[in-house]
Amino acid sequence: MAEDTQQLAGHLIVECLIAQGVARAFGVPGESFLAVLDGFHEYRDSIQFIVNRQEGGAAFMAEAVGKLTNRPGVCFVTRAPGATNASIGVHTAFQDSTPMVLFVGDVAVEQRDREAFQELDFQSFFGPSTKGMAKRVERIDDPERIPEYIARAFATAMNGRPGPVVLVLPEDMLVRPTRARPLPRVEPVAAWADPGAMVRLRGMLLQSSRPFVIAGGGGWTPQAAQALQRFAEKWQLPVGNAFRFQDTFDNHHPLYAGDVGIGINPKLAARIKESDLVIAVGPRLGEMTTSGYTLLDVPRPRQKLVHIHASAEELNRVYQADLAMLATMNAAAFSLDAMEPPGQVAWTAWSESARADYEANLQPQALPHLPGDSERGLADMPAIVGVLKKHLPADAVLTNGAGNFASWVHRYFRHHGLAKGLKTQLAPTVGAMGYGVPAGIAASLESGRLALVMAGDGDFLMNGQELATAAQYGAKCIVVLLNNGMYGTIRMHQEREFPAHVSGSQLANPDFAALARAYGFAGVRIARTEQFEPELLAALERPQGTLIEITLDPEAITTRGTLSGIRSAAQKR
Repeated sequence: MAEDTQQLAGHLIVECLIAQGVARAFGVPGESFLAVLDGFHEYRDSIQFIVNRQEGGAAFMAEAVGKLTNRPGVCFVTRAPGATNASIGVHTAFQDSTPMVLFVGDVAVEQRDREAFQELDFQSFFGPSTKGMAKRVERIDDPERIPEYIARAFATAMNGRPGPVVLVLPEDMLVRPTRARPLPRVEPVAAWADPGAMVRLRGMLLQSSRPFVIAGGGGWTPQAAQALQRFAEKWQLPVGNAFRFQDTFDNHHPLYAGDVGIGINPKLAARIKESDLVIAVGPRLGEMTTSGYTLLDVPRPRQKLVHIHASAEELNRVYQADLAMLATMNAAAFSLDAMEPPGQVAWTAWSESARADYEANLQPQALPHLPGDSERGLADMPAIVGVLKKHLPADAVLTNGAGNFASWVHRYFRHHGLAKGLKTQLAPTVGAMGYGVPAGIAASLESGRLALVMAGDGDFLMNGQELATAAQYGAKCIVVLLNNGMYGTIRMHQEREFPAHVSGSQLANPDFAALARAYGFAGVRIARTEQFEPELLAALERPQGTLIEITLDPEAITTRGTLSGIRSAAQKR
């Protein structure tokens, strides 16, 4: 557009997104930002607006794009009802350290502070803090400043610890004319590790006999993951991936020791506790990665701790590190890669045994089924995951929401991941249910790769309506839905704390296969392991998405135990 040409402020917002490299935005339309919707029409050849069925699904899709691309996923919602629905995705982006920008249509300036229709104090609701939902919350009242606010939002979302930014758009501002022009594309800034700190880290390694690396968090690129792998190889260091960042380090690599999160291999947990040096590259070291802050003592770990993170606010916030280093992941990994060992290291056997423990953990343990219970299903979940490993393309993106059902892929699936150039896991470290389906749809649209969604019955029903979005825009996802007729995680905790007192965790479910077909997907139901492989192969061949419902024995509640076993142990306490 010519420099002296006027356009509506709503159109300028869309043009600014194009300047930032945004290919698609997600959202639910609202009358508060009609001028922006018209901007998407004006620039329809350069950017796509994906119409969602609920704002929570839209925000999850934007968050998933942020994870995949390391650039902010974009979501548009309307005033209070839309913003509050979208808040689950904003909070997920905050705790998962994912760049994201949420645009919220708002009441007109002249109506503000009267409790106008659907009015909300967004600054208070999303308020930025170490316990909040957004890194920054701003209102754009002047259309001339739209380029400034959007460029700052993208910079804030990507720099330091990545996270979400909320921009509030008064509806009367959006229809004002402006000659303002977009600012250039914003790139994240690298923060390089202090060379003196790298010298100290090398000295700590040389004094160690049982070191361990935990990698994860936001901001990783394929180049950073490859540099981390070279560092691990030079120093023969065992590496574990932080909770739900299991694609950070190649799971097939002989130095990979397993995932450090919920359902951690007990031998891996013991190994981290026994280590004398933990090098945490990227993770916050939150509750899930540290097994409730037990792998490392708070505030001062027994082990020597090196904590490398992109945000100064995260360093020494929970754990007092022996060496805290402020660096973005690319910079940190390349600095580590440049650090040469003196020769043979003293912990080769330690690393080899860590890998042996991981490989042994891939072997399933027997979980008893209810005798003759063919009605509920006799699916062998380790075998099901084995079929996925056998047939899914190497670049497939696996997504899941929250629930015990996810533990099967967390334990048994192996990611090549970022070291091979592609992100292959999208999962909420915040533990938000309903994430998997919208994340899978976003992954399909954004990357063009196959998305495999692992969902539970309760989890699926929180955002299963987004299958309509997938069908509308041609996103191909395969949903593997594990139906055990309950909120399994809650039931597990009930049996542990209040054995045999079942309350609020039982579900009466629809016919999921029929529901999927109603949305335009193929839908099938199976109950036995041998039925899964032909259905997966058929799904891979179909042009449209497929939902495969597996009726799962409720007893198979985790990869390591059964409901009756948990109940029995609780009753003996």
